[in-house]
Amino acid sequence: MKSFKPLLLIALLGAALAAQADINVGVTLSATGPAASLGIPEKNTIALMPKTIGGQKVNYIVLDDASDTTAAVANTRKLITESKVDVVLGSTVTPASLAMIDVISEAKTPMISMAASARIVEPMDDKRKWVFKTPQNDIMMSLAIAEHMQKLGVKTVGFIGFSDAYGEGWFQEFGKAAGLKGLTIVANERFSRSDTSVTGQVLKIMSAKPDAVLVAGSGTPAALPQKTLKERGYAGKLYQTHGVANNDFLRVGGKDVEGTFLPSGPVLVADQLPASNPVKKSAMAYIAAYEGANGKGSVSTFGGHAWDAGLLMTTAVPVALKKAQPGTPEFRAALRDALEQIKEMPGAHGIFTMSPTDHLGLDQRARVMVKIENGAWKYQP
Repeated sequence: MKSFKPLLLIALLGAALAAQADINVGVTLSATGPAASLGIPEKNTIALMPKTIGGQKVNYIVLDDASDTTAAVANTRKLITESKVDVVLGSTVTPASLAMIDVISEAKTPMISMAASARIVEPMDDKRKWVFKTPQNDIMMSLAIAEHMQKLGVKTVGFIGFSDAYGEGWFQEFGKAAGLKGLTIVANERFSRSDTSVTGQVLKIMSAKPDAVLVAGSGTPAALPQKTLKERGYAGKLYQTHGVANNDFLRVGGKDVEGTFLPSGPVLVADQLPASNPVKKSAMAYIAAYEGANGKGSVSTFGGHAWDAGLLMTTAVPVALKKAQPGTPEFRAALRDALEQIKEMPGAHGIFTMSPTDHLGLDQRARVMVKIENGAWKYQP
């Protein structure tokens, strides 16, 4: 009997240690490279996330993919195989997030992307059932732009977007929205995130004489086409996507982006929203947390996408803990299931209600129209 007691104690100790297993959260984002103006506020936001959830310690393993798709995939594999993460947050941009899906699905590890394209979560299939995202879909924002253009009497539109999945996704979705609102796309051009000149593309657009031009880019690289249009004397209306909603874009664009219209998550102009707006309270909570750590005026919408990813995770973890312990396949599966069951969760950008067929979960409460006035964001009721 005596020889049995040490074995029993070891078993009990092992069970106790298993019950206290940490939750490991893997993060890959673009803190450097062309998308750094998006990734830096995301990284800053990760630092604000809770260190314990449901009584369990949380470890964040943060890697920089330098805005590179290959690096994002390598980071994801490293986080899963070496760090044994229970969930992956990231990446910052659409191409990287799309490339990560195969790795995520093979490992059966839930992922919450901070990139925009609907293709990250649609169409739902056996791979994408492990993937969620927080930024508004392109079609939601495309409709906001098309409705605004129609309201201002725009009939023809020139389009210039990134020469990758982000630009292509936007062209497809805006094309649908334009058709619904009676708009005609008269020019369709592309440019790379790392380009230093888009003169050729801009001249082609201007020769089509559109009433408005939509630039489908993100971060500071999206300022280049607009600056070139201004230099060449374009006098029509200018639109950007929600991919530019940060202060770095205002700094780089300067006077050339004055008067630009764009759709955005409510967090960008939260203090200007009426008290009745259902997102104002949760958006202001993020602003207070971020600016408390990084200074007044430092908040950006991209950090808000990371914040919402953290809120989704924080909401789902306690539910998953009732079914399994961190570090196990059962916990990862339970966490995936819990994410899919989230209902009416207020975030920085909207109210999230997930389902087996909707791994974004945002509705029209997640968008507002904004105008750049005097180097600042102005809410357009």
